[in-house]
Amino acid sequence: MSVYTLAGRASFALATVLLIALAGVSSTGAQERTAPRDAAELRLSFAPVVQQAAPAVVNVYASRTVQSRPVSPFFDDPFFRRFFGGPGQDMGRPRERVQSSLGSGVIVSADGIIVTNNHVIAEADAVRVALADRREFDAEIVLKDERTDLAILRVRDASETFPHIEFADSDQLAVGDIVLAIGNPFGVGQTVTQGIISALARTRVGVSDYQFFIQTDAAINPGNSGGALVDMDGRLVGINTAIFSRSGGSNGIGFAIPSNMVHFVVDAAENDGRVRRPWLGASLQTVSAEIAEALGLDRPSGVLVTVVGDGSPADRAGLKVGDLITHVGDTEVTDPDSFGYRFATRTLGSTTTLTVLRPRGEVKLEVTLEAAPETTPRDAREISDYSPFAGTTVMNLSPAVAEELRLDGFDTGVVIAKVEPGSPAARVGLQVGDVVQTINGRAVDSSRTLQRIAGSDPGVWRLEIRRGGRVLRIALRG
Repeated sequence: MSVYTLAGRASFALATVLLIALAGVSSTGAQERTAPRDAAELRLSFAPVVQQAAPAVVNVYASRTVQSRPVSPFFDDPFFRRFFGGPGQDMGRPRERVQSSLGSGVIVSADGIIVTNNHVIAEADAVRVALADRREFDAEIVLKDERTDLAILRVRDASETFPHIEFADSDQLAVGDIVLAIGNPFGVGQTVTQGIISALARTRVGVSDYQFFIQTDAAINPGNSGGALVDMDGRLVGINTAIFSRSGGSNGIGFAIPSNMVHFVVDAAENDGRVRRPWLGASLQTVSAEIAEALGLDRPSGVLVTVVGDGSPADRAGLKVGDLITHVGDTEVTDPDSFGYRFATRTLGSTTTLTVLRPRGEVKLEVTLEAAPETTPRDAREISDYSPFAGTTVMNLSPAVAEELRLDGFDTGVVIAKVEPGSPAARVGLQVGDVVQTINGRAVDSSRTLQRIAGSDPGVWRLEIRRGGRVLRIALRG
């Protein structure tokens, strides 16, 4: 059974003096890849690359304050509170305690912009970073992007120039390239491990929406999450995020978010603090062996277009149901995950070329890169009246809302955008992403309509909800 574990918090700096020392430069200026040729070359050290990259790798300390109550319900009774707690003591009052977590991060700009994993700081009230030279700084959270599992921090009140790592082009990596991982595994302090790129474009890892990871055998352990994966020039090629492990320790299979995706999120943070991704406006399907045979392909490849939204960028570009997309720009795509990564890292406001295979041959289509529109105002409403929806936030669906909630961009109606833990809605099993179609036979056409119906008391609630392509019918007593 496959087990994927968030790496706890990892920082990886790849540096390889080995290739720097051994690699020649071709006439085109590209660096050649050369294997060690004798025992003397094997004794070369990675130290110069580590010295270059390590100062930009930091420890990230995240903390949050939580409320806790005494375990026994008797402490809510004044008599028992007085008897057990002593005069004047309120043993039933919630108490505050601080939860903390430790991870790694990478400084990517001289003014103190830091990249880490979202799961390292997801619920933090306060974040502090410690540099390799033991100096510590408070940091503010600039952006959290759950979909890529990336977060961007900024050193508070920075008045100095910080050591930082430059971005490499992760598309230039090759299987077999040597890499180094720098992080803080198990909280023991900054640690460097060495390995190679084991695979590229790994999908089905299951730790973020964009399944497109660099795989490495450099040792990654809990505490490494958010750390730097660097190349032989000491440049950032990835942010380490997860490991394959049944024990929780490193088994030599680690996964990193490619630097091109990291760079995209950093740019978003430095612009308006929002991650806005290009929207295609089409649904895509993996090409199976059977579909490939039916299309006359020698192997499964590309992505099949199954739905094209009216007026969407895909529609305006001329994309049609049944088209087989084989390339985004000059890069081949092999499944919806690889297409999503290649398309999502393009720059808004520009265009990109899709290579499409049709029965009569290959065509190239120019697609405008634009964000998903909010065609209907979301009109978010919190439902507090006593009903099955109490504890939810609902809003009107649009392509923009569907994109945020990871739904099919062609859904319409009213969607549940938030469910408070322990609320009546949570207890009856309502979930984020549920699209409410009818209540007691009445169509729900807006969030205002749902709020008005939720304020009534029909005695019996009959709900029709669309979830993941299925329609659920639920009956509840008020």
